[in-house]
Amino acid sequence: MIIRNALEEDIPHILNIINEAIINTTSVYDYAPRTLQTQTEWFNKKINDNMPVVVGEIDGKVIAFGSYGIFRPWEGYRFSVEHSVYVDKNHRGKGLGKKLLKQLIEKAKLQGYHTMIAGIDATNLASISLHEKFGFKEAGRFKEVGHKFNTWLDLVFMQLML
Repeated sequence: MIIRNALEEDIPHILNIINEAIINTTSVYDYAPRTLQTQTEWFNKKINDNMPVVVGEIDGKVIAFGSYGIFRPWEGYRFSVEHSVYVDKNHRGKGLGKKLLKQLIEKAKLQGYHTMIAGIDATNLASISLHEKFGFKEAGRFKEVGHKFNTWLDLVFMQLML
């Protein structure tokens, strides 16, 4: 897999990956698929805010993406970022998310951030395990803060000091 900075022409591929996660998983607590316009606005905001969007590509096809942004919108949080990594459903479990997360951690360090945070659905044991391998520690667990597929969902926050 080649990891590179995302380009505008990657947005439809990113959109397909995120929409599959929205429709079929609890990785994202959204219900409705995003539109191309919404995903384009998201991408442009990331670029304007100097936040990375990286993609993983195999044989010229985008099969994963990751990004981060400021954890909360107040000035005092400017050194804390929250990230996300999504892998195409046909490529999960092959270590691709690990490669993207490593790249995001390196970028966050280079940009001078102090801590990186992940919000993970408590049932996503694979993601929790992945983050533990990078040294993330559970920093909090919120009971039944999400609701999707007629189920209350717990959210785990994990944190890595950079």
